[in-house]
Amino acid sequence: MTSTAIDVRVVPSYVRDSWWTPDRSELTAAGPAEVRDASTGETLALVSTAGLDLAAAVEHARTVGRKGLQQLTFHQRALKLKELATYLNAHRDELYEVSARSGATRTDSLVDIDGGIGVLFTFGSKGRRELPNSTVLVDGAAESLSRDGSFIGEHIYTSLPGVAVQINAFNFPVWGMLEKLAPAFIAGLPSIVKPATPTGYLTADTVKMIIDSGILPPGSLQLISGSARDLLDHLDYRDYVSFTGSASTAKLLKAHPNVAEGGVRFTCETDSLNAAILGPDAVPGTPEFDAFVKSLVTEITVKAGQKCTSIRRAIVPAELVDDVVAAAGRRIDQRVVLGDPRAEGVTMGALASTEQLEGVCSSVQTLLDAGAALAYGSLDAPEVLRGDGSRGVAEDGAFLAPILLTWADAEAEALHSVEAFGPVASVIGYDDVADAVRLAARGSGSLVATVCTNDPDTARELTLGIAGHHGRVLLLNREDARSSTGHGSPVPHLVHGGPGRAGGGEELGGMRSVLHHMQRTAVQGSPNMLTALTGVWHTGADRNFDGTHPFRKDLSELKIGDAVRSDLREVTLEDITAFANSTGDTFYAHTNQAAAEANPFFPGIVAHGYLLLSWAAGLFVEPAPGPVLANYGLENLRFITPVAAGDSIRVTLTAKKITPRETDEYGEVAWDALLTNQNDDVVATYDVLTLVEKNRSTD
Repeated sequence: MTSTAIDVRVVPSYVRDSWWTPDRSELTAAGPAEVRDASTGETLALVSTAGLDLAAAVEHARTVGRKGLQQLTFHQRALKLKELATYLNAHRDELYEVSARSGATRTDSLVDIDGGIGVLFTFGSKGRRELPNSTVLVDGAAESLSRDGSFIGEHIYTSLPGVAVQINAFNFPVWGMLEKLAPAFIAGLPSIVKPATPTGYLTADTVKMIIDSGILPPGSLQLISGSARDLLDHLDYRDYVSFTGSASTAKLLKAHPNVAEGGVRFTCETDSLNAAILGPDAVPGTPEFDAFVKSLVTEITVKAGQKCTSIRRAIVPAELVDDVVAAAGRRIDQRVVLGDPRAEGVTMGALASTEQLEGVCSSVQTLLDAGAALAYGSLDAPEVLRGDGSRGVAEDGAFLAPILLTWADAEAEALHSVEAFGPVASVIGYDDVADAVRLAARGSGSLVATVCTNDPDTARELTLGIAGHHGRVLLLNREDARSSTGHGSPVPHLVHGGPGRAGGGEELGGMRSVLHHMQRTAVQGSPNMLTALTGVWHTGADRNFDGTHPFRKDLSELKIGDAVRSDLREVTLEDITAFANSTGDTFYAHTNQAAAEANPFFPGIVAHGYLLLSWAAGLFVEPAPGPVLANYGLENLRFITPVAAGDSIRVTLTAKKITPRETDEYGEVAWDALLTNQNDDVVATYDVLTLVEKNRSTD
């Protein structure tokens, strides 16, 4: 290698909380990979990990990284993600500039960069809203394992004790990293990120921004720029690997002894021949036909079709194949300007590399040899708009114009097994809805499908027919065509993944993806021990009746188990009748003795459940101004024993769960409310939710 080549930027790794590049001598000897500008072919950087100690990086994550993360609660981690999202959002234009070198247009960069930042914002919000301000997550209700309630069991989630290794594809160098980092970080698991070489320089620049922000704890994020072939050698059952890329690479990784036999948790998202199905009712001239064509063109042109979710098979009524191809071709002609993303007016950029271009062209040729026909487009070098504003046939760079294929034989094996990972889709015809379902399933498992119809029966038949073969289904019609995020846009709230060929794994999905990075453990013990372990009061655990009403305590004083028990209050027939008349709830069980006695659940006229709840509030409330700011709801309400005239009720209120808010001067307290009668029979159980000050002024 010449000295001139060595002077080109070397994409650094970030390991053990410092930036690292190989020695020049090792760089020359190892023959580093060259990364080129997708549009011009200009050499941008060299990539190599020659001499990098991957074992030390793993150990650093398990020790320094884990220690820092475990000192933070779920809410504190979520707030750091929000802070990081805000920081990156303020610097995203710098990333846009770098992203253009990968062939990405402004729209492509928005999907990748803003999409990734949006994932951070989402998890920053959902983590605080849906998780406790703790490091332990209770999964489900406790199970009684003894007659006297002294031995119970339940499930808890805690962080895996290892590291999250995230191996990402070239097509989303920012989003691909952040959508994996966010759930791992909230779970308390440090990440080692391994981006794909062709666009890893953009990932490295993003990581540099993250490190420069100083927001994340030491060791919580490391970056490997270049080959990491022996990385899995250093992992074991404590660790979690999340892979996005080709099915062939996933197969090799799954076969690694530490995955196949050593217990390394492995999930993958791979190649997918996604389908879009046009319903029989969606004929030309309908909003559904127009929405379908728009979606098809969008999916093969955004990111130059280099998306794992792109539409590869447009499955349409056989008589509409020509109409769909013609309409899609017109839209491409009208809206697509191919060229260097830095040129004014370009709407579709290059593929990520010339190697990627060669691979796509080879796959298209395979499809043509298997019976496909070029219905729109060509494999010839296209005319492009260059960065200087001139036009001409592309001589450098990785440009390919959109291609639509049609098939005389919709059963051709290659159609359902060969993916051209670029601006390419096949339009094929079906005979009836059952045939469309069958053709969609021929993809052997896909990430996403679109069902485009305005007929509810067709939507139901298609969706239920293909759901078992797909990770996500978009129902597209005139009602959501404008508001839909689109066929190819995973959202952080819902799972991203699919069965079979698509990898069989799941990413995203809100808190579901956080749980992927945690261990679920069944714990058994006494109510007191499980209360101490989880920070949530359990029925049967000790209560503290210290003489001070718990509503007089702010969060600095209140403890789990603090409780108050009211006196009894008798219920009279006059009370029941007055409540029925004042509310209009004259259901016969509260007003008609004979009818109530005929009901197998009631002894006669009984009190309204909501009357009892209202009285319960009056029995446990502390009326003077105090730390309790508001009651904001009830949860888990169950009525157990009916209360007749002459019965009495009392309430026992116990501090069950305390959740301080990191950013406010108050927090949430969930109170266990137990309503019993004069015989101590349980009348009702529920949780009362209140907002309570952290520190109440004594002035």
